[in-house]
Amino acid sequence: MIETILLESGIDCDIDRVHVDWSPAKLIEHAISHHEGYLTSTGSLSVSTGAFTGRSPENRYIVDTGDAEKNINWNSSTNKPIDEKTYKRVRKNVTRYMSQRRHLFVIRGYAGADRQYARKVMVVCERAHQALFIQNMLVRPTADELEVFGRPDILVFAAPSYVCSRDRDGVEPAAVILDMNKKKIVVAGTGYCGEIKKAVFTMMNYLLPIEDGVLPMHCSANVDPATGKTCILFGLSGTGKTTLSADPDRLLIGDDEHGWSPRGVFNIEGGCYAKTIDLTREREPDIFDAIRFGSVSENVKLDRRTRAAIYSDSSITENGRAAYPLEHIERVVESGTGEIPSVVLFLTADAYGVLPPISKLSREQAMFHFLTGYTAKVAGTELGVKEPQPTFSALFGEPFMPLDHMTYAYLLGEKIAQNNTRVYLVNTGWTGGPYGVGHRIALFHTRALVKAAQTGELDVAGYRHDDVFDVDVPLACPGVPTDLLTPRSTWADGEEYDRCAADLAQKFRDNFNKRYPGVQLEDLAKARR
Repeated sequence: MIETILLESGIDCDIDRVHVDWSPAKLIEHAISHHEGYLTSTGSLSVSTGAFTGRSPENRYIVDTGDAEKNINWNSSTNKPIDEKTYKRVRKNVTRYMSQRRHLFVIRGYAGADRQYARKVMVVCERAHQALFIQNMLVRPTADELEVFGRPDILVFAAPSYVCSRDRDGVEPAAVILDMNKKKIVVAGTGYCGEIKKAVFTMMNYLLPIEDGVLPMHCSANVDPATGKTCILFGLSGTGKTTLSADPDRLLIGDDEHGWSPRGVFNIEGGCYAKTIDLTREREPDIFDAIRFGSVSENVKLDRRTRAAIYSDSSITENGRAAYPLEHIERVVESGTGEIPSVVLFLTADAYGVLPPISKLSREQAMFHFLTGYTAKVAGTELGVKEPQPTFSALFGEPFMPLDHMTYAYLLGEKIAQNNTRVYLVNTGWTGGPYGVGHRIALFHTRALVKAAQTGELDVAGYRHDDVFDVDVPLACPGVPTDLLTPRSTWADGEEYDRCAADLAQKFRDNFNKRYPGVQLEDLAKARR
């Protein structure tokens, strides 16, 4: 079957050169013997991804033909069209190149832990460490499932050494191309493994709403082992999503990609892809200890003598990563599934210091903040940033959501209404003033607020309405100072707080009106998919 699939796809080579579903040990042995990387002192396979140490949005395309032509949100800058003729030229050249490789690796797995909504995925790649990476990231089939795996639903070709040429291929120097109609993906010219992971995720974010009515989410999820209650956490980089989802009192379902179906929540992945910059065991013990034999470390500086990872060294990139299977984490839900969420948390690191540390959202406000996807960059993190800068990424993952944003927002609104799910906006950023004046909200206070939201204890004391941000702020929370709940009281100058709060609220409105002209909050409240 695999040989037939390869031949049909344009890969014509001796099947003895194709290594199917190799074990981690065999993949690591091959990678080291063929100079793809080194073993670190903890046993992780350390590799360099070359010129590309992160995703390359300018080189990512979606084929604009068939159903995709009318379904894709072409108004989004993240969805770049490519014509079918150019795509076929690239795919033909890439598969011809792969036919000439001495070794090819095939990994089969599932995108989706709930098999009712999962898609069978087959990845064909030219490097062993890529195979190990995607083996970690996909949900691993059982032996019985592999026996009857058959044809994949999604087929991926990954050829990092094939450098695209404008004259030969029509694109350069790299190409990540998604054919939504045929469910095929080409990743060429880039060795950054995250392109494979996010391409499969983007494909699922297209298929799940259209074919299954499932809401795909760029979020983490965990569960209370005593009650079975599930919580999902949305948040952009720097908001604390990874830290807060790795709660020692809860079990992790997954840290990045999930689906919300009528049956509950399911992890789309079978592993984690964690940033490693400044990683320490004290700060992130689960991640630190998971980077061992069977994991892949990308672009992490090593001590030449000891092969120990130097996570504080960003000379290669700030975006050092480690990919490991969920089994490397002790407190994890083995099935990768959970109940319908009782709580949704939107995390934001407000560097203006004006948002309450937690506030409860109505259904329409939840949809508004889902479509807004706010956090703030702080001064000093980027060249030229002198004061906090708002960042808006719709759906808390806009680059990976190819359909109209309202499709996802309406699905979220329906599920909140149908299941009486409580939604909270959590500020993990500043209080007492903006960045440079105030201070970051203490993690133990944020954990107390999150716990109270998850258990329902936050509702006991009641709420006051904040007219500026149109949210409900709790009057009290166990373990949290009362004045922290009212940000104005933490500022030395109340009038300055009023000015800054009004300014941020206006930024919210301006962004929303620009992105979704003519859409009002009352429209969201009444909306049905």
